[in-house]
Amino acid sequence: MTEEVLCSIQDGIATLTLNRPAKRNALNKTSIASLATHFTRFEQRQDVRVVVIRGAGKAFCAGRDLQELHQQQTDGRSSQSDILSLFRQIETSPYPTIAMINGDAFAGGCELAVHCDLRIAAEEARFGMPLARLGFMVPFTLTSKLVEIIGPAFTRQFLFTARPIGAKRAYEIGLVHQVVPRAELEETTYTMARDIATNAPLALRGIKASILRATSLREQIAHEDLDTLFYRTLQSADAREGIRAWMEKRLPVFRGE
Repeated sequence: MTEEVLCSIQDGIATLTLNRPAKRNALNKTSIASLATHFTRFEQRQDVRVVVIRGAGKAFCAGRDLQELHQQQTDGRSSQSDILSLFRQIETSPYPTIAMINGDAFAGGCELAVHCDLRIAAEEARFGMPLARLGFMVPFTLTSKLVEIIGPAFTRQFLFTARPIGAKRAYEIGLVHQVVPRAELEETTYTMARDIATNAPLALRGIKASILRATSLREQIAHEDLDTLFYRTLQSADAREGIRAWMEKRLPVFRGE
């Protein structure tokens, strides 16, 4: 059976490769659990100083596996707690993380990239949060993360329109740190990773901890009501219609219910 997340460690650089190219590396329960397990194991190792996340094939990550999510909706057990927990685990990992974005980073794939510390994109890469087109509310944790990175004005435009943006525009608004030709993406990413890996491990941990502390005020904002609304949208008629429309390749008909 093909591993859905590949892991390699060399010269202090751990590489996690999303390995579902036929599904554009969409995240399912297995790949989410695998990523979480790898990050947990990294904390027990002394030979990891930086983590690179990348996707096999032409896409970085197309988001949550909508076929799996549709089945969960049908069964009445739709939940995003596992993926939200993973993003939090990646963000708070003691190691600097780099998203190497070779292609589309949509929905959960965009969230995955945003929760990494650094993002390097190929010129062909696109970023999108089309949740409103699927009838979903964007989780508070992602909304606050986007506001932190690109500010409230661009967060409004990005989320309200639900339209994808190209790598150049993503760089202009501060969503990514660097844009390079696809042929140079791997070299550029691993040059940065090596630069980080040669630095003192305790210093790197301390720097990341300081940055997390500086941005920790958003963790103190009460958002239980927004979480309730978010999970309500997951089971809404509009959300079921949004996923059905996507699977049937047609425009959704939303009714606000």
